[in-house]
Amino acid sequence: MALALEALVRQRAEARCEDCHFPEALAEVPFQFDHIMPRQHGGQRVADNLALSCCYCNRYKGPNLPGVDPLTQEVTPLFHPRLPVWPEHFQWKGPLLVGKTAIGRATIQTLEINRHDAIAVRELLLTEGTFPVP
Repeated sequence: MALALEALVRQRAEARCEDCHFPEALAEVPFQFDHIMPRQHGGQRVADNLALSCCYCNRYKGPNLPGVDPLTQEVTPLFHPRLPVWPEHFQWKGPLLVGKTAIGRATIQTLEINRHDAIAVRELLLTEGTFPVP
């Protein structure tokens, strides 16, 4: 991928995962460039279709476009970083990310954002004051 495109995606994301908001500077594994619309579904390698993603969110998202809202059990689109506003769908309650909408809940569940190890790391970083919760 062209360095200019990578720089644009990273700058637009403010160097944090566009799904879970984990800061890239605190990650042990380099962040990845997620195709919001997966290539296998016709997604292009262009700025509007790329999101900065931690390795966990990118791995769990895979080629998924929808997820299942755990509250309603309905198939629901996953969060799209270029269209909706993140705070409309998510809110922090300490180290736990809570979905405010079906899209938020389905994304959290599909990407396993609140898996035990992630919560433990966020708890530690919150205690240290190094995890910026928006």
